[in-house]
Amino acid sequence: MKYYKGMDISTLLEVERCGGKFYDKGEERELLSILKDYDVNALRVRLWNDPYSQDGKPYGAGTNDFETAKKLLRRGKDLGFDILLDYHYSDFWADPGKQFVPKAWRGHSVEQLEQAVYDYTQATLSELMEEDLLPEMVQVGNELSNGLLWPTGRVPEYDNIARYVKAGIKAVREASRLSGKDIKVMVHLDNGGNNALYREWFDNFTDRGGDFDIIGLSYYPFWHGTIDMLIDNMKDIALRYEKDLIVAEVSMGFTMEDYASFEKLSKEERKGMATRQELADKIEFPMTIEGQKDFMKKFLERLKEIPNGRGKGFFYWEPAWIPVPGSGWATESSLKYIEDKGPCGNEWANQALFDYRGNALPALEAVKDYKP
Repeated sequence: MKYYKGMDISTLLEVERCGGKFYDKGEERELLSILKDYDVNALRVRLWNDPYSQDGKPYGAGTNDFETAKKLLRRGKDLGFDILLDYHYSDFWADPGKQFVPKAWRGHSVEQLEQAVYDYTQATLSELMEEDLLPEMVQVGNELSNGLLWPTGRVPEYDNIARYVKAGIKAVREASRLSGKDIKVMVHLDNGGNNALYREWFDNFTDRGGDFDIIGLSYYPFWHGTIDMLIDNMKDIALRYEKDLIVAEVSMGFTMEDYASFEKLSKEERKGMATRQELADKIEFPMTIEGQKDFMKKFLERLKEIPNGRGKGFFYWEPAWIPVPGSGWATESSLKYIEDKGPCGNEWANQALFDYRGNALPALEAVKDYKP
């Protein structure tokens, strides 16, 4: 398996529609071409089932429906990128704090949900196969630390969790067989520094016959502990489960400067940065342009320590989600779906690999220069 220097570009089409532009060394260029020049070789794209309200209003944050995913896959494949397709099995964000059943599947029994996961995965992959857009990797669920398709698939309901995830994996394996393409299956948790979490979850999943190729981890230093904790966990699970490992989400801030003037939202309309100052104060690197680059250099070098060559790379989370008016983490319609009081706005712009005006940052040089 190749080594991946990847980027999650799921909000790109929305950022472009809202007027976002990208520059490298002062020259305006298309984002994916810039990433290609920095030795990025893979893209991650999320997929939500139906990210629209009943009256057709988009949920925002990229509104990553199947048609949007196909557009991003086509752009990536035209430039030679490998693709990691990230099924959330929800109509909007799925993570350890929320795993909402898609609107169309509400009221389903466990058996019906299991079938729905298979049917949806099979149908979408079949269409991608017809259009020559099959990904190289498929992520069956997103940050499954607390399960999926709540409440029936919420930890500790590991029997149901395994049924749902295995249904998605079955569809991926069938697409591999029919296409002759070796599509790798990733199972992804958050909190990459938490070894007890990974042992409990994957012990339960493998005991129930879970068949997969890659363990995906999220690692945000302001939430998930030190790099030492991440690497210690990765070393342990690489040997324990004999699977390849990819850090499916990672980021580091380049500033704590506010970007309200770029979003053009009032204070009441903005949720603000995910990295509050008290979180930034706890991490090993300062949230500065140089601190971001130094973090990436150390993070990449430490991945070499994973035994038996099992460390297979990373995907930086949303490097191009710059602060432009109209692109935020949610809309009023999606807040109702996930039962969140809001407000909206962009929580992530200070974590990007482009500054608030869209200029490429030096951390990309660390990616380019790294030799696995």
